[in-house]
Amino acid sequence: MTSDPRSLQAPARSRSLFNSIKFFVFCHSLLQLAQLLVSGYMKSSISTIERRYGLSSQKSGLLASFNEVGNTILIIFVSFFGSRVHRPRYIGAGALLACLASLLMGVTHFMSEPYHYTKSIFASNEKSANLCQSESSVTTSSYNQTCLKQETPAQQGIYPMLLLGQLLLGVGAVPIQPFGISYIDDYASKRNSPLYLGILLAMTSIGPAFGFITGSLMLRFYVDFDKVPKEAIELDTKDLRWVGAWWLGFLVASCVLFLTALPYLFFPRNMPKEEDPDDIESQPDSKEQQQQTDTQREPTLIQFLKSFPKIALRTLRNPIYLLVVLALVNLSALLSGLATFMAKFIEKQFSQSASFSTMMIGGVGIPMAVLGTVLGGALMRRFSLSVSGASKLCTIAILLCMLTALPMLFIGCPTQNIAEVSNNSYDLFQCSSSCHCSEEAFNPVCGSDGMEFKSPCHAGCQSVETDNFSKVVNYSECRCVGGLGFALPRSCGSGCEHLLLPFVVLLGLTAFIAAFSQTPSCMMILREVPPEDKSFAVGVQYMLFRVLAFMPGPVLYGSVIDTTCILWGKKCGKQTSCQYYDLERFRNRFLGLQVVFVCGALLCYLLTIVVLRKRDRYQERDYQMVNQKISENAKEKELMT
Repeated sequence: MTSDPRSLQAPARSRSLFNSIKFFVFCHSLLQLAQLLVSGYMKSSISTIERRYGLSSQKSGLLASFNEVGNTILIIFVSFFGSRVHRPRYIGAGALLACLASLLMGVTHFMSEPYHYTKSIFASNEKSANLCQSESSVTTSSYNQTCLKQETPAQQGIYPMLLLGQLLLGVGAVPIQPFGISYIDDYASKRNSPLYLGILLAMTSIGPAFGFITGSLMLRFYVDFDKVPKEAIELDTKDLRWVGAWWLGFLVASCVLFLTALPYLFFPRNMPKEEDPDDIESQPDSKEQQQQTDTQREPTLIQFLKSFPKIALRTLRNPIYLLVVLALVNLSALLSGLATFMAKFIEKQFSQSASFSTMMIGGVGIPMAVLGTVLGGALMRRFSLSVSGASKLCTIAILLCMLTALPMLFIGCPTQNIAEVSNNSYDLFQCSSSCHCSEEAFNPVCGSDGMEFKSPCHAGCQSVETDNFSKVVNYSECRCVGGLGFALPRSCGSGCEHLLLPFVVLLGLTAFIAAFSQTPSCMMILREVPPEDKSFAVGVQYMLFRVLAFMPGPVLYGSVIDTTCILWGKKCGKQTSCQYYDLERFRNRFLGLQVVFVCGALLCYLLTIVVLRKRDRYQERDYQMVNQKISENAKEKELMT
């Protein structure tokens, strides 16, 4: 007795783990979590990278947004290829490219010279290097040697390599979400498909939160803990010169991405449809034939590119679609800037460490936004809101968001008194002129009179007290310090630590309320475009997000932050990152820009309500005219009879 070989192979294929859509959802959830973890980790580490390599906030903002460049260019082609390609393999290839990008960014640390934080001057005696001393004791050999190392081609290529890593990360992320969602939608049952997609959307929100939390943990380690012995690390996490191990998270994320990419090499191009008693059973052969027929009917790449402008114009001429997308663009620009620089704002404004500030964003801001998004969708479902009702819900949410955002403008303290920067009442330059302090020195100390100095040398300190572990505890005989004449080895701080709790509460409320508008806005977009243009409209929406919000947002915020700097650092005669900010300007301009974007979103939603009301009036008038004509025709027929 013989049997058909195909009948023996088919059950084996269906029993394979890689022919299960549930296993694909599991793998794709892990992959999206890993990919978005890298994105969130980059934003959590941006202020540390800025300090490590002496970047301005504008440059660090460009670095944070550069992954959107490759993503924006290629996203159009993803919408064309659709099911024409082996989607699991393309997803796996994208994940491996993202793995390579993350590895590239982490490897730049090993190309860098050890982190040299500036003190006062270079002297033969390390203990006296921070103190006021005569010119005869100063040596420049160590200084010149350090500067020569900073000017090597490898050092100068660090920033371009980080940009390249971000570019590759954006390119690698292109196929992951679109191909994954379409693959699940094709082979999941109608009953389970919404559940699977909901799991993926949850991962897109949880991923960045994990990135910020990972960043908080990694930044507690010293950047060069692999290069210098533990006892040689003099700084702590609260020191303004502290740089955490920003590179470590990229190496960890690279390993995770590699592991999550491997299963995609074994998933088939076409998977058996998930069985569901409620669905009509379909034969695999007919399914494949139908896909081949659909592929033959699909336009070529040239035809697709030619029709792209026409479809885009048709979509953008829809006023409701355009207004809702512009509102979301404002909120996306707001989100991109805050996600990149809010940790830095908390660090400077409330005198907190970089790791703690990052934890506040990952542990409070993002989870509250996720909760708001979920509840916004629940409200839409509970009350079955129409497009008009959704626009009103969004408007109310943005109004409440403004009420919670405005008080944050007034939570903060003025800039601390900094010698030779914010207070010129003392002849501070004169009292330390004989100390021959370097202009590039940066080792902040807080005088007993509340004045902050760039270094013990600038404070005119002539002696130092250490503990049993040779750690500096006090500088004394400081000629430029009033009162008791001593200085502590730390920054005086802003004095606003007690205001951190109300600020974080308001920040969480603002994120929670603003996120209410996400789901209603997406539903308005899907309901306002023709069914055949839905996928294209969503693609155009995300393309506009990247071009108008995600790319320029961090650069704009970084440029605004740079305008509030009152003292730029110097190293080897070149300007580096900012050392001190005018905290009032920082707060007003940084959070003021947030209010501007909220107002832009509010204006768009208000215009949406106006347009919908006008459209309803026209529809009602047309309906009345049609009824009137029907009644007139009925009367004429009665007269005729």
